[in-house]
Amino acid sequence: MARASRAVALAVGLAALLGLAPAFAQELTITNARIIVGNGEVIPEGSIVVRNGRIAAVGRGAPATTAGRVINARGLSAMPGFIDAHRHVYTGPDEKKQMQALLDAGFTTVLSVGGSPEAIVALRDRIEQGATNGPRIIPSGTPVLAANLNPEQARAEIRKLAALTVGYTGEVLLAPLPGPSAAEVETLKAMLDEGRQRGVKVQVHAVSTPAMSAAVEAGVKLLVHVPNKDWIPKETAQQLAAAGTHILMAIGFGSPVFGVFADDNKPRFRDGKPWPEGIIDGVGGGKEAGYSMVNSRTLFDAGAVLGNGMDTTYDPRAGLSQELRSMNVVFSTRDMVKIMGPNTAAYLGLGDAIGTLETGKLADIVLLDGDPLEGYWNWLRARTVIKEGRVVVDGQN
Repeated sequence: MARASRAVALAVGLAALLGLAPAFAQELTITNARIIVGNGEVIPEGSIVVRNGRIAAVGRGAPATTAGRVINARGLSAMPGFIDAHRHVYTGPDEKKQMQALLDAGFTTVLSVGGSPEAIVALRDRIEQGATNGPRIIPSGTPVLAANLNPEQARAEIRKLAALTVGYTGEVLLAPLPGPSAAEVETLKAMLDEGRQRGVKVQVHAVSTPAMSAAVEAGVKLLVHVPNKDWIPKETAQQLAAAGTHILMAIGFGSPVFGVFADDNKPRFRDGKPWPEGIIDGVGGGKEAGYSMVNSRTLFDAGAVLGNGMDTTYDPRAGLSQELRSMNVVFSTRDMVKIMGPNTAAYLGLGDAIGTLETGKLADIVLLDGDPLEGYWNWLRARTVIKEGRVVVDGQN
């Protein structure tokens, strides 16, 4: 009975943290917008009506009735608020600046993978209570190396998270090459079993084909990174898709970064260290960039639910630019809409709430100056950002 009570408490806590009961929501109407719905539909000139933080109507032309403040988009593009399901978020003196930067870039939902879960829960609460302006923050646990835990220790880690109403583990790291040991897999299975009982979703870091295959065979449903150590065979990608395992890509991992850490035209890794020798746990020569891009396309073509998890700590707009440019090599802009919106929402189990601009969903909306289907560069031109019907970045003033 105690276990069941804890599971119910966790479910209630998750509902609150995910913003499914909108706080500080408002009524709002957007007119004269190009609407990228996110499900493949595009409305060239339409309107969105928001009531109680949710989309009450979306369609062509002017709305039958308006609600609250009316924003004349004047041809701006409306897209679902951006989602990052793997972002390193930290609390402290600069947290308000960090949260505002995420909103300014268009992010309305972020799964945090940085800092202590207690600190991120507190940040989540500050945002939900209106003390801090920020995106919807979903906490997770700290990363753990499977090889360092035995099955009972792994179960204890899950119980700690459940007690905090944290619904996701941090990354459970599996040895990439030659692959995880039998002991690592047993530890992983113990975490999965305890997670099912406690309502905690297990996220796994498996950055090689052997590690990814072992995770899928163990029953893992959430993988935080596309393998960047080797090529994924088409058959393996199909097995992952058939298993219903969702996977995130940090497609810019391994691609050289310019102009973020220093304006000296020198390529750097995503932590500012020299490229390619600075690549963490790399396979050498910058080959990780090619593996990440091609493997992402292989998984997408196999029917896998491939979402966005950028795995960055630097400026959100710069990080978004790096990901979109890398994505643009192997995906169309329509593919990118699917990946960034409904696929990433599905990874979080929130496909019914966010990811598309459809009636009944939370009104998470970004207004962009330009057509996002014309080119990824227009995704970087956020003007107005709306979270649960509340304007959190006001570019209309």
